Amino acid sequence: MPQINAGDFRKGIKVVVEGDPFEMYECQFVKPGKGAALYKCRLKNLLRGTFLDRTYKSGESLEAADVRQGDGQFLYREPNGLVFMDSESFEQYTIPEEIAGDGARWLMDGMICSLLYWNDRVIEVTPPPHVNVKVTYTEPAARGNTTSNITKAATVETGVEIQVPPFIETGEMVRVDTRTGTYVERVKE
Repeated sequence: MPQINAGDFRKGIKVVVEGDPFEMYECQFVKPGKGAALYKCRLKNLLRGTFLDRTYKSGESLEAADVRQGDGQFLYREPNGLVFMDSESFEQYTIPEEIAGDGARWLMDGMICSLLYWNDRVIEVTPPPHVNVKVTYTEPAARGNTTSNITKAATVETGVEIQVPPFIETGEMVRVDTRTGTYVERVKE
């Protein structure tokens, strides 16, 4: 694998530290009055999500991580994980649900997600930023309740409960932000 010199350290590059892939989260150049320049780096472990703080001297280098981004289609859930198909190679991967994290609760059959691969192994699943889902159950709105910022609970087709405005009824389609789990807007079918 190619080496990345400390002078080329930037936020967002992917490197290998102690055998694991890391993304450079922050990198500060420090020039002390005496001695070599330093690079103070904050690295995020792509497998565990933990952070690591390291300082590198000018002239040191790290191995570039063999990380690639690709699209994959969510096919179905199995007892031992989630099944995705790579959009380019049509290869199927069964991924533990922990890798998808909170994003797993928004997955619907046929949905295209972003997959992050390391050494031909999926290490991260990111659903689209917004999804359109059907409201399967919500209480009817209380009459006369017209003050602003009032919300009510609604269950959507993926089984997730979200807060929606009082005018949303059972059977309607709504757009939800998958990163925060919040209602965005009502969708006309």
